[in-house]
Amino acid sequence: MASVTSVQKALKGADYPTSKDDLISLAERNGADDDVLDALRNAGDSAFDGPDQVMAALKGRLGNS
Repeated sequence: MASVTSVQKALKGADYPTSKDDLISLAERNGADDDVLDALRNAGDSAFDGPDQVMAALKGRLGNS
């Protein structure tokens, strides 16, 4: 399960608003592991206005660390 910290590291440098596909591409470039990529792929929204919206979409898909 992806952690909040690993998602934040994977999305470092994101420019918002952005699409889910662009976030996944950024996460891949930032070396995100499969758990992070899977969580992003399964996020309900197709576009995000900011990091808070990303984290809300990932709620329930993230671990504590």
